Amino acid sequence: MAWIYLLIAGGLEVAWAAGLKRLGLGFSWGLGALTLLAMAFSLIALYAAMAKLPLGIAYPIWTGIGSVGSVLVSVAFFHQSLSFASIAGLTLLIAGMLLLGSDAH
Repeated sequence: MAWIYLLIAGGLEVAWAAGLKRLGLGFSWGLGALTLLAMAFSLIALYAAMAKLPLGIAYPIWTGIGSVGSVLVSVAFFHQSLSFASIAGLTLLIAGMLLLGSDAH
């Protein structure tokens, strides 16, 4: 269950990062409220995951999910382009998360 909480926390991190980006393009109280809720629930889900997973695994994977997901959302919705170096960096982030996760007992 801890891994499910961690995936939810990471997904919500992507949501609030995208919300902040969107708010920067034009403020809306509704979107601001949803962004704050996503932040709060992301931290609550991370807290639940850390009850069972070590800090050195849960936190880097949470931030990694947020990083990779934010780049993908930025490409899909905010017209960011990816260079070869960006793709290599994403690949390394994913590999690092998989390696860290494989060390969880």
